Amino acid sequence: MSVLSKLKKNGKKIMISLAGIVAGLAALWYAFFSLTPYQVDEYMMQSHYAYKKPAMNMQIEQVTARNFAFTYQTFDGATVNGRLAYPDDIDAIDNASTRMPVLVGVHAMGRSENRWWMESFKERPTLEQTDEITKQALAAGYAVIAIDGRNHGKRKDLDYSVRDMMLDLHLWGEREPYEAMVTDTVKDYRVLLDWIEQQSQFDQDNISVAGYSLGGQVALLLAGIDGRIENVLSIVPPHLDDKTAMVAPKNVAKRLNVDKVWLVTANDDEYATVENNETLFTLIKANQKKHIQLDGGHILPEGYFKQLIGWYE
Repeated sequence: MSVLSKLKKNGKKIMISLAGIVAGLAALWYAFFSLTPYQVDEYMMQSHYAYKKPAMNMQIEQVTARNFAFTYQTFDGATVNGRLAYPDDIDAIDNASTRMPVLVGVHAMGRSENRWWMESFKERPTLEQTDEITKQALAAGYAVIAIDGRNHGKRKDLDYSVRDMMLDLHLWGEREPYEAMVTDTVKDYRVLLDWIEQQSQFDQDNISVAGYSLGGQVALLLAGIDGRIENVLSIVPPHLDDKTAMVAPKNVAKRLNVDKVWLVTANDDEYATVENNETLFTLIKANQKKHIQLDGGHILPEGYFKQLIGWYE
């Protein structure tokens, strides 16, 4: 046998051995770190999202004639920040003769409440175009309110970022931090609803929630848990299975008790397949529901919001 033939033979043996080692390591990783699905029922979901109502002490600062920044202490003592905007056609906010409908906005992962007001932030465009949804809502006579979610915006944990959290979820099977972030964000919004229902200028029978990506997920969860939500606009929510059952929209979709749900999805979304989205829409329980399916990925095409005009009616 020539030297070249021996090298080729030994090379094949080494490659086979390396492949075996990689397969073995993959099996070990899967055995120790892969997430195991679990089941939840309605009682478990309601218990999981229950919270102790804090004494509401909303601190409000006027920014412009119709815009207000605010903070409040939420159920666990953490400080929540956000912003509230009133429509231009309300002449006297404190003595408005007509009570305003409310749109509660929920931002995407890695974003902040600023994305409901600004077309760009820190020289980065608002690709989700939620600022345009705010403009539509205000023009339709809605008050719009949004807060920073847990570990987002002004509430970032510099020692444990959202990126760290997602790496731990997908690489090491640590679902608790991710589920806690989503759960506590939902609870923070429930505390916000406590304040909204105390305000005489708002129509308590017309409170809507809208969200993009993570925000679309939170919007469905909030509506499924809290009966004060009447309408839902969920835009490209990620598909989650029972490996993170407590924060999976599919597990509240059947329990929705709302008037209207619009689901906006894309046919090439890296976080939810067409089949995932169709299944979620089928599960959704609402008096009126509509599924808008767009061409594109998780970042929807420019101007997609123009198809949402009818949602405010």
